Amino acid sequence: MTIRTSRRTLLGAASATLALPGIAWTQGSLAGRTITLVVPSPAGGGTDFSARLVAEPFGRALGATMVVENRPGGNDVVGLMSVLRAPADATTLLCGYCATMTARPAIGGIGEIQPMRDFQAVGVITDTPQLFVTHPSVPATTLQEFIALAKQRPGQMNYASAGIGSMHHMGTEYLKHRVGIDLVHVPYRGTGETIRDLIAGRIQFYMNSPPPLVPLVRDGQLRALCVSSNERHPGLPDVPSAAEQGLPDTGLNVWFAVFAPRGVPAAQVAMLSEKLQDVLADPALRQRAFAAGALVAPSTAAALTDHRKLAADRPHGEHHRGLTRRWRHPWTDRFSAAASTVDPMVRRRERSCAARRLPRRDARRRVAC
Repeated sequence: MTIRTSRRTLLGAASATLALPGIAWTQGSLAGRTITLVVPSPAGGGTDFSARLVAEPFGRALGATMVVENRPGGNDVVGLMSVLRAPADATTLLCGYCATMTARPAIGGIGEIQPMRDFQAVGVITDTPQLFVTHPSVPATTLQEFIALAKQRPGQMNYASAGIGSMHHMGTEYLKHRVGIDLVHVPYRGTGETIRDLIAGRIQFYMNSPPPLVPLVRDGQLRALCVSSNERHPGLPDVPSAAEQGLPDTGLNVWFAVFAPRGVPAAQVAMLSEKLQDVLADPALRQRAFAAGALVAPSTAAALTDHRKLAADRPHGEHHRGLTRRWRHPWTDRFSAAASTVDPMVRRRERSCAARRLPRRDARRRVAC
């Protein structure tokens, strides 16, 4: 007797087998394949730096080739959607950062995407305090001098961000609220064009993770005021901490992490997490990050998931005493204070400006559009 089995039946059986609990995913599951690590922002920023830091060794640890693909646009929505629309086979991953995965969703900044529902944590790459910088033409060499100057010139100086809900936006709004200063928000689409205007003197104040800024500070094109932590950054020993500048417990650290889309089996996510931890344990990789001002902070998928749940579930402004200091997210304890300074009309106006893609020649024109 001849038994005929259709191709559809065979594919269905294979899918069912892979879905069975207890099937272990191994490194060989991805061996020889190309994995795309999507960065939802332009090249040159902290997310891009973290992705490129791990892409080659992470791919090698999986027996695969990992490539970084920048997919900016729509307040990171373009990149996030490209990951969600890809097959859930771990060949398309996301390198996201704290604002995209926690702060922006809380103010409706990424549409219908729900990071807690749509993405699974693989692990943290870096966790670093932000660096506060000014243009050298600004007559202030310390944070306290800058605050005093801003109070003398209310509404006359600009600060930049990567858009509504970004770490630069919410962090600076928190700083404005805490010290009582008025700076004009100028949103950009990415770090590259922000830095161009910052170097040209169109932007007076900016905060970001150190990697894109450290070379410019060392070259004298920007001036470092402080880092947003209670202690000095070990890679920037000459830059004072925020606590030394009279602002203890500022707590505006930013983290960058790898995520897998929903639908990737939990066992495969666990395997990816294990391999990422191995990659981040490499002293040479940690030294490369350190030289750029980033601090490698490996964390398991479970720890990052628990942290994101706490950040999402607790009311804004509530202190999460159960979290260690390392995982206390800036937007959880400080979000309500920062968000209260962002007028809804300003949010709509800035979204409209970004959608119309106005020329980048005049910073004030962009805000007033």
